[in-house]
Order: sequence, then C-alpha cells, then structure tokens
Amino acid sequence: MVLSLFDQFMTPTLLGVPLIALALTLPWVLYPAPSPRWMNNRLLTIQSWFLSRFTHQLLLPLNVGGHKWAMMFASLMLFLITINLLGLLPYTFTPTTQLSLNMGLAIPLWLGTVIIGMRNQPKMALAHLLPEGTPVPLIPVLIIIETISLFIRPLALGVRLTANLTAGHLLIQLIATAVFVLLPTMPTVAILTMTVLFLMTLLELAVAMIQAYVFVLLLSLYLQENV
Repeated sequence: MVLSLFDQFMTPTLLGVPLIALALTLPWVLYPAPSPRWMNNRLLTIQSWFLSRFTHQLLLPLNVGGHKWAMMFASLMLFLITINLLGLLPYTFTPTTQLSLNMGLAIPLWLGTVIIGMRNQPKMALAHLLPEGTPVPLIPVLIIIETISLFIRPLALGVRLTANLTAGHLLIQLIATAVFVLLPTMPTVAILTMTVLFLMTLLELAVAMIQAYVFVLLLSLYLQENV
C-alpha cells in the first residue's frame, strides 16, 4: 500500500482523540519560568535578552498605543517558532501546516487591528482605501481594489505560513525517499543526495524561524496603520 505524501500532515490521533491539542500546549512547557531570585541563570538571561531585543525591534516604528500588543506579539513569536521547529523532529507533527489553525490565528488578530483603527481613528482607517490624488473616474475602482486587498490580508498571512512549511516538509520527504532508494544501488549518488538533504534541513530550520517572524512582523505593520 502506497501512502500519500500528504499523509504526514494529517492530525495524529490516539484512542480517537486528536493530538493537535497536545502539540499546541507543549511549547509552553519547554520554556523556563522567570525566577524570583536576583540573578538569573544563563538560559533565563538569554531568553530575556532575546524577548527584549525582538520586542524592541518589532515595536520601534509603532506609536505608543501599539505598545500594548508587545506581550501578545512576543508570545506569538515564541509559540510559532517553537511549534515550527518541533515539527522537524522525527515522529512529531507540525500544527502550523494546517490552514485552519493558521487562519484561526490570523483572522482574529487582523480583525483586532482593523477594529482598533475604526474605533480610534475612523477617518484615517478609511483613508487607506483611497490613495491621495486619485482621478475621479478611478475612485470607485480603487476603493473596490483596496477593500479586496484589505480582506485578503488574513488569507495571505495564513496561506504564506502553511505553504512555506508544507513545501519544506514535502521536499525533505522526497529527498529522504531518494536517499533511501539510491543507497543500495548507487551509494555515491546517495551520499551526494544526503548532503542536499542536510542542507535542506538547515534551510528548513531557517524557514521555520523566518516564517514565524514574518507572520508577527506583518501583523505589526497592519497594526501600525491603525494606531
């Protein structure tokens, strides 16, 4: 029986219970909690430094009103990086390869930025739908185009994360299958293919971190337009 390449993206179950809930709660167990002591250990120091630098760089162009999202953005960044990297381990599952999960993260956060803009500065939020200096005959067309682009933003967020991780996992599986098939007959070619597999794995590690950063960065840009 030949299995589909996309079977690896199906949610695993145990006794009929989907294990995606366990995969989503596991990242929070892996990080140490802050210590009440005056001096932290090396791991806590590195963790605090990374969070502070990331939050500073991400929220630097935002107004003061957008700084309230700092904790949410930092938590989302750590959460996405962790589940993306854990999905590269053998016998694991990557929840962010599911479009439904990514859309469940993207739509509420994007909608929150839009609601904040409509509540705090409705004129500025609506002004993004019509660029300044637009000729009068093009006004209806541009308003329709900008409205469509506004509603496509959460779809682009979710699809980008899903497509990049899915493509990387598929490439790794295809190259690993080629190594397994070529090893008995052509060991030299198999070793070269294994080198490509190693480089592809390193690339996928970078993609897992970069895509989590891009997801949060785009959300911060959407927030910047509405605060």
